[in-house]
Amino acid sequence: MKFSESYIGRLRRKVGHDLIKVPGGRIVIEDSEGRVLLQQRSDFGIWGLPAGCPEDVETASESIKREVLEETGLEVLELIPFGYSSNPNYEIVEYPNGDLIHAYSLLFVCRSWRGRLVQSNEESLALAFFALDALPEMIPNHRRTLTMYIQHKQTGQFQLD
Repeated sequence: MKFSESYIGRLRRKVGHDLIKVPGGRIVIEDSEGRVLLQQRSDFGIWGLPAGCPEDVETASESIKREVLEETGLEVLELIPFGYSSNPNYEIVEYPNGDLIHAYSLLFVCRSWRGRLVQSNEESLALAFFALDALPEMIPNHRRTLTMYIQHKQTGQFQLD
């Protein structure tokens, strides 16, 4: 789906670049070696997690599964929520085009999927798995998500920030 046709795209035509509150999700896709899948994003040019916002009449789980398929080519087989992030210190983001958002993101982990990674598309310049102790430059709130994921792995506790 083209951005201009999406829920956020239609909303942006009405409000311009003003700050909007955006529900959404991010997902940590972890392989058997404990590495996480990152995408080099076409909008920021740096690395982030697969993520996105729900479209009309779409649940949180449907939304993140669709986003993963669109951005990576993978079909999510397992979806486990581990946290929720809405802290304005991390979640107010200005996009390169000037759009401002305050993200409210349900955070998921997936360790089971099928399919083949696409190497690039409209949203992803590249896709690669990285060790948690060797991450590239990342979008700050996505790096924060990985910090929350590590805390979840250590404690088993749902992370709320």
